[in-house]
Amino acid sequence: MAHDHEYETHVVWDGTTAQGYRAYSRDHVALAPPATQEIALSADPAFRGEAARTNPEQLLVMAASSCLLLSFLAVAARAGVDVRGYTDEAHGLMPADARPQRLTRITLRPHVIAAAPTTADDLLQLLHEAHGECYIANSLTSESVLEPTVEIVSA
Repeated sequence: MAHDHEYETHVVWDGTTAQGYRAYSRDHVALAPPATQEIALSADPAFRGEAARTNPEQLLVMAASSCLLLSFLAVAARAGVDVRGYTDEAHGLMPADARPQRLTRITLRPHVIAAAPTTADDLLQLLHEAHGECYIANSLTSESVLEPTVEIVSA
């Protein structure tokens, strides 16, 4: 019998907003138990955040990218494909005039290296299958675009 999966995070901010919108700190930390490492977060600098910290928009793009990686590795392993490397230069777009304000597009650009006898067409098919299985992409209203490149190396 299948069971539900649940995910919890903890976000903590400390400060004051007494001085108004321009003055309060956007810095905060997040934790995803049982992991014990905090993630230092802030707002996007465009929204008065600290550029040296990760922002929620980046986390969303990162989650989509990570989910595609994990989905792809699963479908490739089930297909008997020897994946040797994977990188992704993902990009999120939040137009200034979008209402409600949101990320409207996440572009994933995975570059996959796999061993022969796998073909480039096989890898592209597996990437598209993985994209369709990605929990994060399936949970978003923003458009999720896949722009893959593949490379075959000698076994």
